[in-house]
Amino acid sequence: MTDMSYLDGNMLDGPLRELFAVDLSSATGRCESCGMVGPMAGLHVFSHAPGLVGRCPNCTEVMLRLVRSPDRAWLDLRGATFLQVPMPLDQPHPRPL
Repeated sequence: MTDMSYLDGNMLDGPLRELFAVDLSSATGRCESCGMVGPMAGLHVFSHAPGLVGRCPNCTEVMLRLVRSPDRAWLDLRGATFLQVPMPLDQPHPRPL
């Protein structure tokens, strides 16, 4: 196998900033536990933990955890197999390098 060139993770800053600047309530996710696909706005969210916990409305397994401190945030999506985010059509799609 030949050595493939790569870019360092800093190049993800722009694409990820664009992705997380959209309204995630319209995003769709799939529960890792039961396979249900639905809007993230349909999760059952519990706020009496040290953060927010989003549970699948079908099987009640945890799909999302969000903990915020004054200077940072932790987002755990390991209970979701994907997060599909609708992107505005008026923004240009980033071209491959």
